[in-house]
Amino acid sequence: MPTESEFDISAVTRDDLADLLPLMRAYCTFYESDPSDEDLRAMSRAFLETGAGGTQLIARDTTGGALGHATMLWSWDTTLAQPLAVMEDLFVTAQARGRGVGAGLIDACRQLAADRGMQWLAWETAPDNETAQRLYDGLADRAGTWLAYRLSTDRPAT
Repeated sequence: MPTESEFDISAVTRDDLADLLPLMRAYCTFYESDPSDEDLRAMSRAFLETGAGGTQLIARDTTGGALGHATMLWSWDTTLAQPLAVMEDLFVTAQARGRGVGAGLIDACRQLAADRGMQWLAWETAPDNETAQRLYDGLADRAGTWLAYRLSTDRPAT
């Protein structure tokens, strides 16, 4: 496993947006989604401008190359009656996989959640994403049994 000196994880700033976009694009491609680059940039800018709904993290190697990212959302869990951090996205480039970057991003998300007073960090993945599940199974306290659903509000896309 690489040492912390082999990569650095920090909150995304405006200076990171150009390197963050290809990571988000690759994540979307993996999940067969195709939002516009402008919509992806708008999402990142919204986190930077408000910070209330969540934040994004970026992992970089010692030369500054982008290795991966995570998107965190702040929510609540009624069953716990507690605020909840949700790791909405986690993506590591193919070249950086197996080097501890994914685990490092999860740990950074966990620490960020704890710093915000949250007891739990939650996330989900596709049932067929076995690569991610191997990482998650080694880190999480337990896997959930919940199914994820989405319902359109019929609001036109921006």
